[in-house]
Amino acid sequence: MISNNDISALTAWLAEAGLTGTAENEVVHGFCERANAMGIPVSRSLVIIDTLHPVYEGRLFRWGHDPSQPSLVEYGRTVVPEGMVLGAEEERGAANWRASPFFYMLQNGLSLLRLTQEHVPVFPVMQDYVAAGMKGGVSIINSFAPAGVIGEMDAVYSSWMTAQPGGFTDEQLDALERLVRTLALTIKALALTRMTSTLMETYLGRDAARRVLSGRIIRGVADRIDAAIWFSDLRGFTRVTDSAPEQVIPLLNDYADAAVSAIHAHGGDVLKLIGDGILAIFTAEDRAQACAAALNCATDVRREVAALNARRAHDLLPVTDMYLGLHVGEVFYGNVGSRDRLDFTVVGPAVNEASRIAAMCRSVEQPVLVSQAFAAVDGMRGRLVSIGRYALRGVERPQELFTLEPKSAS
Repeated sequence: MISNNDISALTAWLAEAGLTGTAENEVVHGFCERANAMGIPVSRSLVIIDTLHPVYEGRLFRWGHDPSQPSLVEYGRTVVPEGMVLGAEEERGAANWRASPFFYMLQNGLSLLRLTQEHVPVFPVMQDYVAAGMKGGVSIINSFAPAGVIGEMDAVYSSWMTAQPGGFTDEQLDALERLVRTLALTIKALALTRMTSTLMETYLGRDAARRVLSGRIIRGVADRIDAAIWFSDLRGFTRVTDSAPEQVIPLLNDYADAAVSAIHAHGGDVLKLIGDGILAIFTAEDRAQACAAALNCATDVRREVAALNARRAHDLLPVTDMYLGLHVGEVFYGNVGSRDRLDFTVVGPAVNEASRIAAMCRSVEQPVLVSQAFAAVDGMRGRLVSIGRYALRGVERPQELFTLEPKSAS
């Protein structure tokens, strides 16, 4: 006999887990253990929720499965946007989805489907369940109201299998269905929090996202910080857009992958992707550390771009190179914009100067240019070579510019 007190206790635990931010897979595990303790003999469970992520369509949580199977899986696309080509692994995932009880339920407008031995020929996954000793189960879809749908996150999908002969009793199934509604609400709340953080980092940058999420959202509020400033763009980008417009997005993605991954690896923060340009900053306890990280990153990016060009040339794809300007100075870092549209970025003369230095790369035919102020920082000059003094548009005085010393660039 399943008591109302037990149901209330598990419901309260789910609410507390949602409020305290317990990880989703821990919530699923805790739910299954407590369900068993109160007399609902769950042997295996699967909980799925879609999300908004540039790579993954959603997350899957397992409990009670073979230990070789991970309890948390971030899965790729099962619904393909027009023009997108799936890889072999994604194709298998999409095929498995179309053969699942959930897909059948959606096609037939069902929110609950009791699974029995009769479904073994219908759904391939049932063969695995029966082989593992499962005697029956249920699939449940807890759909969100239209106002609660975000992107593809429109429901929580779950399946619950039992090794109990005859499957779940009516009483057990009724209690499970009631409890899963609260579980779905908890999973949705946790997924929304995680999704917000992911989207903020993806579109604002890691540090800017953390600052915004911590409450730094008031218009005009900015910190004065010291930073090494990175401004890069691609050589001949206009030529590529004119001659092969269908290649623009893949090309931008490839070269952005090379640069952004290196910037993150060296502790930098990408603040803007401006067409083919990248604005990033490196901060540290002192200038020497920040500038060393930026210069090390520049060297790594040169190697990454060379390797990328070799791969793209082999595939007969357009190739290019990256122009990079490095500068160091004080900037304002915070909220800039109108009442209705704010940007969390860096502004100030030092940012403008970094942009002018990057633009000078074309004129002097150098892939990397470093400002006089950057070169004067402890430890930098020995890794750089002067290319002479130049006047920069919008900068008051001509200054000496530097590039990577050949040994450092290799």
